[in-house]
Amino acid sequence: MPEAENPGQTPSLARSWQIQRRVIFALLMREVITRYGRHNIGFLWLFVEPMIFTIGVTLLWSALRNLHGADLPIAAFALTGYSSVLVWRNMPNRLVGAIHPNLSLMYHRNVKVIDIFAARVLLECIGVGTSFFVLTLFFASIGWLNLPEDPAKVVIGWIMLAWFGISLAMFIGALSNRSELIDKFWHPITYLMFPLSGAGWLVDAAPATLRNFILYVPMVHGVEWVRDGFFGSHFEAHYDPAYLITWNVALMLFALIEIRYASRNLVPE
Repeated sequence: MPEAENPGQTPSLARSWQIQRRVIFALLMREVITRYGRHNIGFLWLFVEPMIFTIGVTLLWSALRNLHGADLPIAAFALTGYSSVLVWRNMPNRLVGAIHPNLSLMYHRNVKVIDIFAARVLLECIGVGTSFFVLTLFFASIGWLNLPEDPAKVVIGWIMLAWFGISLAMFIGALSNRSELIDKFWHPITYLMFPLSGAGWLVDAAPATLRNFILYVPMVHGVEWVRDGFFGSHFEAHYDPAYLITWNVALMLFALIEIRYASRNLVPE
């Protein structure tokens, strides 16, 4: 029989981690049911949306291959580009304004702001990551692309890109609790960031003078990293792992500071 816990005693680190995992899992299941349980094809939209886009872009680029003369794997280019956009765009979108609708959950002493954020970004990571993996196998099976030249590099690049998306999402999500203007401005900003993210072009194709400025955008390094692992023999990749990791660490630090501020100034309803 397990030993009873003393209510006034601080739980051990292992016990705290066990409680944290159970809370996040419960919030994750709640999010799945709430978001996908009663809408059209539900969870499958995570796969259908990028598949429709990628197929459309692939057909268009293949039809124009003789005009642009590119020697790139078109399906792999579109897949890596759009999937990378989903990482840094969807995660913040899910966390902006996420605290207020979940204030009632804060009455549970084990539910914290960071738990709500973690459940939501974990769901996005699972969805986008699975979509990327399934579409890669599907397009490879029908001959639209070859499997990655360096799978390890693809996985590491994807993890770094996901880390960036998680850090950015948590920072923007916590910051949105300070002011509603964050919610108003964030969505237009994502549209402005899309052409700068490297999803629709290669850094190597940009003029040398412009390339130095482009490489200040952190997402570009993640996209180039993943593409280097996918079809690096077809182009010269330009990315700096240390630069992207520095961004990730800094964003995560600011995110944790903002989450702590939001938690301390929270008033449950």
